[in-house]
Amino acid sequence: MAANPANQTLDESAEAEVSKGGRPRDPALDEVIIKATRRRLVLDGYSKMTLGDIAADAGVTRPTLYRRWPGKFELVVDALDYGFREQRNTYPNLNLDELPPLEAFTEAVRRLDPTYFNPDAMVLMGNFMGETIRTPGLMAILSEHAVEPRVNLLERTLANLQDRGAVKQGIDKSTIASMCFGSYFAAFLRADTDRAGLAEKVVQAIWPAIAVDPG
Repeated sequence: MAANPANQTLDESAEAEVSKGGRPRDPALDEVIIKATRRRLVLDGYSKMTLGDIAADAGVTRPTLYRRWPGKFELVVDALDYGFREQRNTYPNLNLDELPPLEAFTEAVRRLDPTYFNPDAMVLMGNFMGETIRTPGLMAILSEHAVEPRVNLLERTLANLQDRGAVKQGIDKSTIASMCFGSYFAAFLRADTDRAGLAEKVVQAIWPAIAVDPG
């Protein structure tokens, strides 16, 4: 007996749109699965998270996941990449290269915040760090998709400010970027409940030491 189209689930309907390569052409279903994965990473961590739980949360079947991703590891890669892309989409429409130097540096430091887009990002990153021994490849994923893009933005901003003559030439951009990035983790670990102005506080401490004209 032929299936009644009216009774098709979201999962089954999307599977009808599978491309020749086996990957679905419905980005909305991918996003549902990715969001379910990110939530499970926060709640369960990588080791305890199962594809069955993700499928149930997303309202799809396990075969649906396997048509899109070979396994949990590959799904997590896309989940992390999704988070940073969504964070970039929430940035104000500002060209840091054209802002006044102090404002450009402050905005770049603000964008280092892992919780800029996702309030649970600190827990998610902590779960990844806790998996270092069991699944060391996760740290490489975290670095590539969630750490380096943020840190590199600040390093590029500092390089631009050097070109503009606003920042000293001899500074260690990598160390400064690491210090600024680390300040968000320090605030979280110290249970600092007033983190809204953290970027400004960090900049206030660092800018006088790196600016050509701190005033």
